[in-house]
Amino acid sequence: MEQELASLSEQLAQLKESVAATNGTFSETFYFLTIPLMVLIHAGFLAYEMGASRSKNALSAGIKNILAFAMIVPFFYFVGWWIYWAFPTGLSGSEGPMGTSGFAYANGIALPWSEYMGPNLSDRSSGVFWGAFVLFAATTASILSGGVIERIKLTGFIILSIVLGAFVWILAAAWGWHADGWLVTKFGYHDFGASGVVHAIAGFFTLGVLINLGPRIGKFNADGSANHIAGHSMPMTLVGLMLIIAGFWGFLMGCVIVPGESWSWSGTIEASIYGTPMTLSGMTFNVLMGFAGGIIGAWMITRDPFWMMSGALGGIISCAAGIDLWYPPMAFAIGFIGACAMPFVASFIERRGIDDAVGAVAVHGFLGLWGVIVVGIAASGYPALFGEDVIQISFTGQLIGAAVMAVMGFVPGYVVSLVLKLMGELRVPREAEELGLDLVKVPASAYPEAIHPSVSPAE
Repeated sequence: MEQELASLSEQLAQLKESVAATNGTFSETFYFLTIPLMVLIHAGFLAYEMGASRSKNALSAGIKNILAFAMIVPFFYFVGWWIYWAFPTGLSGSEGPMGTSGFAYANGIALPWSEYMGPNLSDRSSGVFWGAFVLFAATTASILSGGVIERIKLTGFIILSIVLGAFVWILAAAWGWHADGWLVTKFGYHDFGASGVVHAIAGFFTLGVLINLGPRIGKFNADGSANHIAGHSMPMTLVGLMLIIAGFWGFLMGCVIVPGESWSWSGTIEASIYGTPMTLSGMTFNVLMGFAGGIIGAWMITRDPFWMMSGALGGIISCAAGIDLWYPPMAFAIGFIGACAMPFVASFIERRGIDDAVGAVAVHGFLGLWGVIVVGIAASGYPALFGEDVIQISFTGQLIGAAVMAVMGFVPGYVVSLVLKLMGELRVPREAEELGLDLVKVPASAYPEAIHPSVSPAE
């Protein structure tokens, strides 16, 4: 009898080890797949912004995107990841109620010399989970990149991108996108798909930069009226926007908590970043419905293919904060309403003398806030955290969260860009802008066959 019990005990231990290994492999694979999918976002921004630029600036628009991506990675490794785990409860660095925050916790798992941050990892998913967050950070820089094309200095842009992606965004994420975040625990803030902590932050950071950067030469007339400055390739821009949509699937996968080695797993992916229930099935319904609502709304208002595809992105951003909660027709309606409002917001900004080349403030800033606030309108009363007797989502909490995201984005964007402006590192000289940044800054040509159009191939 004792031998049988010992044998059963050994088999049970082996089974637990096998389950733990399976869980770890699944978790590792899930987050690993988010990374190439999110790289599609950056392929999309690359094509989108190069197409939205005039041909004389096409390569410079692409180069700044690629360099910003590359620069954010090491800064996020050394600083950004530690910020996320150190400051959810505030700048004091104290431990939160879930026990997964504060200086001591961050020092244990996120310092560069931690066992979780090197080749001999203590688990199988820390590196790929970190990688997913790096791609979120790089996305904020790409959002900034579109609004400032054709006149920003490369050095100034890289500095702004690092500040936004490795410091500002991740602090906001610690506050509102972490189970110990003070916006979550004190106000019930809910932002599953990062409408606020990624899009609103980046959109309002961009607004602060644009005020100091100023408009492109020729954008506004003496009477204040605006001229349309068309990009050189609308097809490239539309394809780029569709690639961003494809990459959004990886973006939203990264908002899901997947069981790791130390988790008990029921066989399903079922938790948001707050520990609250969600399913990939529900998320799929709502992503596609928000996408469709955004396209239809923007097309009905503008009949413009650029705004139609921006509406697709805007529709998803509009319903992203509550994409784990919506009944699918509601996601369609939320995306539709947001996309209908988006062109009017872009026109309002333009009438104030602000040259946002791709509508980044309207698409990401405004619709990011709309996505957060509509959760308070339509989803009040849902639990904001996993467990019993926990704080609930409320309109007041969402409104406070939206205000924090707007201020957290705008103030650093304005202040840092103002300092760069005073140092002469924000905007290229007038002569360079008129000639084109590719000619004066890039040792290559986007379209070399067009340099001497009067010369035939035979000559």
